[in-house]
Amino acid sequence: MRFALAILAAAVLAGTAAAQVETSRATVFAAASLTDAFPKIAPHARFSFAGSNALAAQIRQGAPADVFASANTALPEALHADGFCSKPVVFTRNTLVLIVPSSNPADIHSVYDLRRKGIKLVIADKGVPVGSYTLQVLKNMNLSDAVQRNVVSEETDVREVLSKVALGEADAGLVYSTDARSVPGRVRTIKVPAWAQPKVQYGVCVVTASTHKSDAQAFVKRLLGTTAQKKLIAAGFLPRVKKK
Repeated sequence: MRFALAILAAAVLAGTAAAQVETSRATVFAAASLTDAFPKIAPHARFSFAGSNALAAQIRQGAPADVFASANTALPEALHADGFCSKPVVFTRNTLVLIVPSSNPADIHSVYDLRRKGIKLVIADKGVPVGSYTLQVLKNMNLSDAVQRNVVSEETDVREVLSKVALGEADAGLVYSTDARSVPGRVRTIKVPAWAQPKVQYGVCVVTASTHKSDAQAFVKRLLGTTAQKKLIAAGFLPRVKKK
């Protein structure tokens, strides 16, 4: 009887320990494009999703974040330089695509079609990573002036761009390929030429002022692990490029 009780007690303790490992107190500030993927990787973490630039600004103002996952490396690198977070590491990559409503009322079939008069194009603000990447695409394709005349709004994050196109409030928008996949049947995807693609890399760091450093470090470690990387790839993200 005592032996059986001892086994039961050990099992309960083991279960409790496992639950504690799985339950993270980390608050993760993450790019809006990670909205669907991150909860599948760390279901017990607390998330705040928004434009990476807005999140970085909140961290500078003392917002209670433990981890910052940005849709670029420039923002976390700037935070690191100013002492607000650890040295960032790249954890995934992405690509940009052009999206149109599923009915494609403006008959758009190429990025070059965005030059046509009357096209209603929605993009993200240049301060948001996807907005900056969008401007790079247009510059690489020598379309900046012609296309920007058709921009009807500049949104605060990639999900706002996606929403406006999916709802038919715009003829087209530029988003990450992973976001386009999140609304199947509501938008059509048009490829951006590979030679015009910007280098889209996501960086993650631990916030210096974090009050849950061990949980934050555990989240980053999990994010770089095989299981999390497979989930990111399943969501349409690209494998991270490890430094040699």
